[in-house]
Amino acid sequence: MKFLIRICFATVFSVLFLPAHSETLRCNGHSIEIGDSRLSVRYRCGEPLLKDSFCAPVYYYPGFQLVPEPFASTIFPCQEIEEWLYDRGPGNLVATVRFRAGVVQSITYDARASP
Repeated sequence: MKFLIRICFATVFSVLFLPAHSETLRCNGHSIEIGDSRLSVRYRCGEPLLKDSFCAPVYYYPGFQLVPEPFASTIFPCQEIEEWLYDRGPGNLVATVRFRAGVVQSITYDARASP
């Protein structure tokens, strides 16, 4: 009986602390969500304030180890990641939209950067 109570407690505890996957961004009366394409974000929100792109390293399964360099650049190309920064105006947080393979992977909000 105590074992069953512990399992129920552990399940409830783990569900309460799962990360939220309902990130959205409102632009010009439209909603941007995870899974939207780069084209639809640009159409709905316009040109971002800043853009950045970088090459994310590729990992393989046994222990999620990094693919070594001779193979990383020839056989396994990197994952292109783009980040677009949107300044949403006074009183709003700055939004960063991260794309992987041309699709919104995450939307994060940061405090406004002071000039």
